[in-house]
Amino acid sequence: MFGVEKHKRLACAFLLTSIRVKYELFSLTCLNEVENCQIIRFDVVMKIATVRLDLIEIGWDDLPDIHHLHSIAEVDEYNTLGLPKDEEETREIIRPVIESQRAEVQKLYMWKIIGKETGLFLGVAGMTLSADRFRLGEIYYKLLPKYWGKGYATEVSKGLIKAGFEQFNLHRVEAGVAIDNVPSIRVLEKSGMLREGLRRKILPIRGEWKDNYHYAIVEDDPRDY
Repeated sequence: MFGVEKHKRLACAFLLTSIRVKYELFSLTCLNEVENCQIIRFDVVMKIATVRLDLIEIGWDDLPDIHHLHSIAEVDEYNTLGLPKDEEETREIIRPVIESQRAEVQKLYMWKIIGKETGLFLGVAGMTLSADRFRLGEIYYKLLPKYWGKGYATEVSKGLIKAGFEQFNLHRVEAGVAIDNVPSIRVLEKSGMLREGLRRKILPIRGEWKDNYHYAIVEDDPRDY
């Protein structure tokens, strides 16, 4: 349907373009010259590539890794989900995302974050789309603590924003962050997002209502990636 030769004629100005047709996805990875563009086909999987990471849509096989991530107290510090009591609870948390992969209009995305050199699971990232004329997307990410402080979170955030504008044709990408979550605030600001406001006592975290900063970037805002 979409031949390699046809795509080679395109001007490849970005790292990855994804084209979804029904339930087939073709990812166009442009590494150097137009001639080096290649088509990689995944069945019902969307992949986002950054310099060091591959973000690949989750499946049921990823449940143990996601459950382990969600069960770490440090990861849950600013999370409204709370620690899951067992793997079955985690299964029900990710079920809507996996079922959304088969929807005619997919609004929920969750990717596992994989290190390109190691092939190891580093965490998860996600995006929720408005899928309407407002063209909004909201992003999030979670990393295993041993990968904190290595620039991965900023790389993921930029990758999601770039995909939001270039693959999903969004007008606006948003993110929320607890006001005490200084590392994530830095990540969002490094990604070019602007703090637009404060939402008071909106996050239910361990029996308390916490304030939340609202960040966003729009398609014509300056960014260096």
